[in-house]
Amino acid sequence: MKEFEYIKPELKRKFIRECVLTSAETLELLEISRPRLSKMIKDGKIEPAKKSGATSLFLKDDLLKKKEELIKLRKKYGPWETSSGDKNDQ
Repeated sequence: MKEFEYIKPELKRKFIRECVLTSAETLELLEISRPRLSKMIKDGKIEPAKKSGATSLFLKDDLLKKKEELIKLRKKYGPWETSSGDKNDQ
């Protein structure tokens, strides 16, 4: 990839260390299960930057956007989360 030849190898390594996540790191960041991640990939809700066999790599920026979306959805639909005023306290 000639367009990236001018970038120093140490900068490429730094980018990969800081901005590319493995599947395991993705599960931790998004707080989801492996089957849910697989379904999200299959449904096109998350796109790996690179996939080789069972290994997927993701861009951190994409995942941070998805995390914001998931937080909003969990607040809206998550029955396991209750407000500070529990019904049993009334």
